[in-house]
Amino acid sequence: MAQINIQGFQIRGVSSVVPEHELSNLDYELLTMSERKMLIKTTGIEKRRVAKTGVTTSDLAIQAANKLFDKLKWKRNEIEILVFITQSRDYYLPSTAVVSQNKLKLPVSCIAFDVGLGCSGYVYGLSIITSMMKAGGLKKGILLAGDVSTVSCNYKDKSAYPLFGDAGTATFIENTEGTNNWIFDLNSDGSGEDAIKIYDGGVRNLPSLESFLEKEYSGGIFRNGFNLALNGLDIFNFSVTTVPKAILSFLNLNSKTTESFDYFIMHQANLLMNETIRKKLKFDKEITPYSLKDYGNTSSASIPLTMTTMKGLNKEVSLLISGFGVGLSWANAIIENNPIEYLLLNNYEDE
Repeated sequence: MAQINIQGFQIRGVSSVVPEHELSNLDYELLTMSERKMLIKTTGIEKRRVAKTGVTTSDLAIQAANKLFDKLKWKRNEIEILVFITQSRDYYLPSTAVVSQNKLKLPVSCIAFDVGLGCSGYVYGLSIITSMMKAGGLKKGILLAGDVSTVSCNYKDKSAYPLFGDAGTATFIENTEGTNNWIFDLNSDGSGEDAIKIYDGGVRNLPSLESFLEKEYSGGIFRNGFNLALNGLDIFNFSVTTVPKAILSFLNLNSKTTESFDYFIMHQANLLMNETIRKKLKFDKEITPYSLKDYGNTSSASIPLTMTTMKGLNKEVSLLISGFGVGLSWANAIIENNPIEYLLLNNYEDE
């Protein structure tokens, strides 16, 4: 197990921005009403936020970061590193992080780069930014995480369309030289690359006229080459077997139990999957928060978005966070943190 131990970092604020436009799964016309109710019961997803055409991941995440700048009163020229976690970047190139560095008016001395991960991305992102800050003696950094996943979902794909929502988040991190611990466990298995995939648009399958052709798959599912293809059964089996085993090994290695934590915050995949993991690990329901009901699966944004819906992070806390999914990739972290000064959740404001 590859484990990374970091001391002395604090999350000072987490901010989420979601599109104002809301879709209800009760209105999804490709399912009967009884099927819609069953979908909501099993996935836990009643509503989702969907970005308007032209609103990008960076639009949401930059607005989230600006709101934290206003609250924390951090000076923009103090920011030494910006990491952007996304699988729905603004352009093929340059990186969304570099575009965001300029729009946020951060200094040109600021390190800025993207990390192309989804469900596990926030945990990976925390490990990457704090490792670099520790190695370089950097004091203040920003982790942006978000996705506009709905642009890649076909309305006629009942297996994926009702699951995903859009969100952008910002997490402000400070190197305090304190003694609190953050511990990371990072994993990947590319043999499962087909479980969640967009086949066309990269160098392997360059965009072509055929990419736009819609094809019918089993179960009355329609997609083109740019649409997200989800093998729900493979993802479910991976999530309810590999993930709890990995978390249990991680806890044992660090002499922790379920009672060691104030909260267990998972990537928001779907309710049946997450509850199966929670029950296998015997975490209390009361310390396992969800944002699925109102926001759906928001990919790399789901853990920080869930944090901004919580009320219990205004005290010294010990968190277990876990992200898992596309890749396949999974990551767990133990986060000891002082009270988080600001947890913000806002609708996107057109500029």
